[in-house]
Amino acid sequence: MSGDALFVHHDELLNYCFHNNHPFHPIRLQLTLDLLKEIQALAPEQIQSSRAAVLGELEWIHQPGYVEAVQQLSKNPPASSWIERAEQYGLVGEDTPFFSGMHEAASYVVGGSITAVEAVLSGRTMHALHLGGGLHHALSGKAAGFCVYNDAAVAIEYARRQYGARVLYIDTDVHHGDGVQWSFYSEPEVCTYSIHETGKYLFPGTGFIHERGEHHGYGACLNIPLQPYTEDDSWMECFEASVRRLIAYYKPDMIFSLHGCDAHALDPLSHMQCSMRIYNEMPALLHQLAHMYCEGRWVAVGGGGYDLWRVVPRAWSLLWLEMSEHPLKQQLHADPGLRLPEAWRERWQDQAEVKLPVTWLDDLSHWEGIPRRPEITAKNRDSLAVAMQDYPEI
Repeated sequence: MSGDALFVHHDELLNYCFHNNHPFHPIRLQLTLDLLKEIQALAPEQIQSSRAAVLGELEWIHQPGYVEAVQQLSKNPPASSWIERAEQYGLVGEDTPFFSGMHEAASYVVGGSITAVEAVLSGRTMHALHLGGGLHHALSGKAAGFCVYNDAAVAIEYARRQYGARVLYIDTDVHHGDGVQWSFYSEPEVCTYSIHETGKYLFPGTGFIHERGEHHGYGACLNIPLQPYTEDDSWMECFEASVRRLIAYYKPDMIFSLHGCDAHALDPLSHMQCSMRIYNEMPALLHQLAHMYCEGRWVAVGGGGYDLWRVVPRAWSLLWLEMSEHPLKQQLHADPGLRLPEAWRERWQDQAEVKLPVTWLDDLSHWEGIPRRPEITAKNRDSLAVAMQDYPEI
């Protein structure tokens, strides 16, 4: 494998902020950047500055009327006529309210994911990470789930239009990647995969096994809905079994993965019981598969994750350490109790409302197992078997 990786970033991403008390807060990104710099894992030559997406690119996925609404509602203040129409575009309420500068900030989110795709498909680098991306719930004409523009869908469409690439989209956020799925539901050259807590109990209420794609895209859509309180072993079992079979069957030119880290037991917006273990092991599997099937071509973006202090910085940093083949990954393999840098903890502890973690991985000896673990594991295996029945075993 190669440590050839770029970290795509622009400071404008920090302006993608609905308000200071919103769960989707850009401090997640600041914490991660600071942690990576503290351990000297992010050299200046590894950082690629990104650009804003242009209107034509946004309109590959989004309706022109919706893009205009986002632009108008980004003004300070918007015209009252647009405020009155904000609800029809999903830009009101607690989840995704309009805010000043919204269009520009969201355009940089999209542009960063395009920059990552361009860097990989042009051959400049094998792997590219854009942690500011991952707004997978935005629909063609409506904002949803903290997402204004769907950067993942636009960037995948860029890969198709500019390079004719066959893309495998892998979504590991605890919430179903609905916006990306619907964007390519009829498209055979984009395969969408999502492993998530079942929509029976969690937003956006989709992502069931029977959602397989339609018309020429039938079979190029795979969902693995998991039971609430799923733990590490079952999550990894379902993920590895399904992704290995899917990539062998689909044979993509590039992996585009989305790394929400909200399946962690500490996350306040889901009901899963996973630890940092999956955020250490899952990127390693994707890295291996990218080299096995895609000549290393792998783009990754961020996503959800709402324990801003204890989970997101560690999970996202582990992703970059894997992509860049940083030696700390090998140290973790030898010493699972490896400690986080004290200077980073001291710098942020006063701002945090919780005690910051001491180690990179969770100490599971203090965790209580879920009483229904055997039943949950069995149910997940049943779902996996049904989801995979049309894909040949390897």
